[in-house]
Amino acid sequence: MLIQCGSKFDLLLPQPTPIVALLKVHPSREGDLDMPEQVWTTPDVPVHSYIDPFGNWCSRMLAPAGPFSIRSKVTVRDHGLADPQVREARQLPVEALPDEMLTWLIGSRYCDTDLLSDTAWNLFQNTAPGWERVQAICDFVHNHIQFDYQRARATRSASEAYYEQVGVCRDFTHLAITFCRCMNIPARYCTGYLGDIGMPPPYPPGDFAAWMEVWLDGNWWTFDPRNNVPRIGRVLVARGRDAADVPLIHSFGMNTLTGFEVWSDEIVEGSEQVQMSA
Repeated sequence: MLIQCGSKFDLLLPQPTPIVALLKVHPSREGDLDMPEQVWTTPDVPVHSYIDPFGNWCSRMLAPAGPFSIRSKVTVRDHGLADPQVREARQLPVEALPDEMLTWLIGSRYCDTDLLSDTAWNLFQNTAPGWERVQAICDFVHNHIQFDYQRARATRSASEAYYEQVGVCRDFTHLAITFCRCMNIPARYCTGYLGDIGMPPPYPPGDFAAWMEVWLDGNWWTFDPRNNVPRIGRVLVARGRDAADVPLIHSFGMNTLTGFEVWSDEIVEGSEQVQMSA
């Protein structure tokens, strides 16, 4: 299937401001793009692209004072299959993990493992290591946190989400990642496009989604504690230790967000029909 993805950020800047945007589809999906993805701005300014230490595309620019818009748009070819389920995937002991996996066991800005380690072991020590344990973590988080856009908070940590029992997709993901790391399962944060392809209406307003990847049996696997069901049409934009590593817009100065749009729509090939799924 073909999926058309895009976003638009409208900002108001009090002074010229350096900005780094993580809006381009992840390099791992480069072969699925109909053409190289571009990020463009209004007013037009030079945009320099580079790969960050986590392997994500970043777009760097100097925005002038006043109203400023950043846009991205791309068509992605997708296999149209739901997230894979490999329930026999095993959890390896820490001593058997490759060196590069140890980074994904350590606490980070929003994944405060030091505050939740005892809680994680009390909750999940009797689950079978591997896929079953990760799914038990996702089930718990999915049922424990109430999704509420109106109570979103950019500074909420995993432990705060656990005790407050409220949040948005990033909070579900941070808590699940933290529990996985506490149980010695490498886990990393992902952000990207996830429309409502294959899901019944009504559809919520478009937004970027957060989910996690967990390392089991020598591979990274997708888990989504917010939705907690396999989904179709997931398009990765960026990975990191948590949301602090992958801000969609990072401005080195004050800004006011005045407008925001995200879409992820299935294109029916050979016709003009589009299934709205943002």
